Amino acid sequence: MKPRLHHVAQARSFRTLWLMHEMGLEVEVVHHSFFDRSLRDPDYLALSPAGRVPALEIDGRVLFESGAITEYLCETRPEAGLGRLPPDAERLEWLEWLHFAETIGQHIANLTQQHIVLREDQMRSPTVMRLEAKRLEKVLEVVERVVARHDWLLPSGFSAVDTNVGYGVEIARRFVPLDWLPNVKAYHARLARRPAFRAALAEDGESQIYTRDFYEAPDD
Repeated sequence: MKPRLHHVAQARSFRTLWLMHEMGLEVEVVHHSFFDRSLRDPDYLALSPAGRVPALEIDGRVLFESGAITEYLCETRPEAGLGRLPPDAERLEWLEWLHFAETIGQHIANLTQQHIVLREDQMRSPTVMRLEAKRLEKVLEVVERVVARHDWLLPSGFSAVDTNVGYGVEIARRFVPLDWLPNVKAYHARLARRPAFRAALAEDGESQIYTRDFYEAPDD
């Protein structure tokens, strides 16, 4: 039985979808909506207690954290060469980037909340929008410095952490102009040319979260 991935278009489950394409793994994709109650259905909550995506049914169990899924897939499918397992010299860097993807993701989540989830203008804060965009820019500057030295996050080449951080870059460009970060812009272009990225994008589904190319913070 092939793995089953519960997925929302443009959400963090894209990390898992992309990674599985990079690994050449067949996967059944179950599409959900970000804006209806399907993620709160008791049957889905039995898979993902927080009612979020991804949830990956694989090897007779369910995983529901994208970072943990990345580690699990790389450790159980080492032949794909996308992990850095002990005693690999890049193991610590690999883990650092895996968790740094969550730092990027937190700022994106805050911006998504402000620009998209809070639908009434009086509920939004232009100050928070500007502050979070600046914080997102600062964490992207960390990526900027690294990909100025080599094409991928690790000197040895592409790995699973590029899918996790790369997803963050893919969404972050809707809040921070990548023209300000030319090395990140070139990194994103390299990611976008990968066949597995294009395959995952084709399977992602209709855009439902980020419907604009760019979300500008309003003036006070």
